[in-house]
Amino acid sequence: MSKFEKLFASGVMPEGIDCALITADVNRRYFTGMKSSAGTIVAFKDKAYLIIDSRYFEVASLTVKDAEVILQGKLFEQINELLKKHGAKTVAIESDYVTVSQLNSFKEKITAAEVVSSNDLSKAIGELRIVKTQDEIDKMIKAQRIAEKAFDNVLNFIKVGVTEREIGLCLDYYMLNNGAEDLSFETIALTGANTSRPHGVGGDTKVTEHSFVLMDYGATYDGYHSDMTRTVCVGTPTDKMAEVYNIVLKAQLEAMKHIKAGVNASDVDKVARDIITEAGYGDKFGHSLGHGVGLEIHEAPAAAPSSKHVFKENMIVTDEPGIYLPGEFGVRIEDFVIVKNDGCIDMTEAPKSLIVL
Repeated sequence: MSKFEKLFASGVMPEGIDCALITADVNRRYFTGMKSSAGTIVAFKDKAYLIIDSRYFEVASLTVKDAEVILQGKLFEQINELLKKHGAKTVAIESDYVTVSQLNSFKEKITAAEVVSSNDLSKAIGELRIVKTQDEIDKMIKAQRIAEKAFDNVLNFIKVGVTEREIGLCLDYYMLNNGAEDLSFETIALTGANTSRPHGVGGDTKVTEHSFVLMDYGATYDGYHSDMTRTVCVGTPTDKMAEVYNIVLKAQLEAMKHIKAGVNASDVDKVARDIITEAGYGDKFGHSLGHGVGLEIHEAPAAAPSSKHVFKENMIVTDEPGIYLPGEFGVRIEDFVIVKNDGCIDMTEAPKSLIVL
């Protein structure tokens, strides 16, 4: 069954929607497997079309399998013709990605059917994307292996005197030179007191003796992201540094034991949060435990105190507790896992015990 067929299957797309108009780059890639900055998918229950301009037409014609590829001319005339051909009365748009001006343009120029501007289509696509296929999982594992090799490489580079910026560039260069299509996001590399900033921006701060280095980064492979965080120490850590690291590690490992299909994501967040709170650092763990990963680096499900998500088999979620002490240091340890019916599979193979360089 193609992804388009799954979209229109019973219980995914609400009844009464005859056509899906998909324009978001990330969703277009999800359904076609092709990376592009333009193109419009017009999908019906029985057939799907990709209308795309001359820049991408040749590649699309050779690579897109589940949709008929049409060279873009007068786009809205082409959309209206397809709507009439399939007898569609309603056409849904992606409310999560469409601006007000785009919505007004759709309503003005699509005359062959009623434009439905509710979030039904975005919700339906989200229901598909939240559960990964084996092919998607395989791509994320490949991305993760590239990131892990970059980690092994950077451990030989980190020493007293190198800067945060240099550490980040070392990671980036290795990933891009060894199979990564792109970076998952702007690499975070911090040291010393800067590690207390969960999403700090690395600069010219130099590594000193007896200091942490925190690295949060990832690679993409064929559009799919990896995400990992490791905190290492240059020189012997203080007792407090070692204590905090071990608390975070305990929280991360215990939370992972509770990740499985049927479990509330918020309950898993609570497992890690309770451990950190009982250790006296509850107010120093300000972010959620984790998030989904896929074609986007942050997507559903969310593992947060307020999350309403219930884990299903083959969802992907990160497990990344942290403790951040302003003016001192911070620690975060992050893996990402595949939810299974009887537990989870950790896609991250990099060591988690404290590495002292």
